[in-house]
Amino acid sequence: MQIIYTKHAEFQIEDRKIQKIWVEETIKSPDELRRNENKYYAVKKLNGETLKVVYVKERYIKVITSFFLK
Repeated sequence: MQIIYTKHAEFQIEDRKIQKIWVEETIKSPDELRRNENKYYAVKKLNGETLKVVYVKERYIKVITSFFLK
C-alpha cells in the first residue's frame, strides 16, 4: 500500500531527525497498534528509542505525524 506524508508530517520528520524508513517500518511491523475511528497509532522500538506514528488508512496510508516517546 502506498504511503504518503502530510506537510505537517514532512516538517516533523525533518525537524525531529526521523528517517522515513523508520516510519515505514513502524507502520508495516509495529510492536503495538491501536485504532481510534479511522486513525491508527503504531509504536515500535528502534535503535533504543520508541517511535510513534499516527496515520489514517484510506486507499493509501497517510502519515499525520511521528515522534519519539520519552
